Amino acid sequence: MAKMKRTVVVASAMVALTACAPAGYNGADPGAAEPVAVAAADSSATPEPEISADSGASPEPGTSASPGAETENDAPLPEGVELTESLTGKKFPRMGSAVVNQDGFLLYRFDRDSNDPPTTNCEDQCAEVWPPALTDGNPKLKGVSDDAVGTITRPDGTRQITLDGWPLYTYIGDKKPGQWKGQGVGGTWFVVNPDGSKNLECLPKGTPKAVEPPSKTKSGGSDSDYDY
Repeated sequence: MAKMKRTVVVASAMVALTACAPAGYNGADPGAAEPVAVAAADSSATPEPEISADSGASPEPGTSASPGAETENDAPLPEGVELTESLTGKKFPRMGSAVVNQDGFLLYRFDRDSNDPPTTNCEDQCAEVWPPALTDGNPKLKGVSDDAVGTITRPDGTRQITLDGWPLYTYIGDKKPGQWKGQGVGGTWFVVNPDGSKNLECLPKGTPKAVEPPSKTKSGGSDSDYDY
């Protein structure tokens, strides 16, 4: 089983933008952008070479052998939340490298999190907009190094996948596989590269705002000037 990074119980912890935006993107209306690439249908989106897991590796003391090594301590998943079953490194036109889940949706990292120690600072309404990539087992990896993949325990007891220590998220503003409407949102959210670094190849003009969290939409709130 591949060696995983240390499982960490979470404790609480802007990048210059260049001009490159998905076609049709409007920062004032984050829901209006059209996708540039659709992973499920774009034959030009080619996965990185698959990296085989080292089944002979033994975990170091205090580490998890895999994201599924401590399932007995996991909290029940929130209703309607899906697990992240795979991480795949892919190439997209203009965007370059990215990591997608089993459904082809791009994954993001948050500048206000930390990778040393691995820490998430996206909870409550933030997590509604940026759903954490949760796991209860071993996600399948392709084009992503198993040595870079680990987990953290979130405040609610669920486990979130990390890449080079950075917690991973999807974005509810991405309505189809291959979209990256979350790129550059708030100057703190960025598509993640297969090595866990920020992808800065294709950034929108200005600083787009996040879509409203579902709970605020249901309550009739209209403030979209979020910190996340």
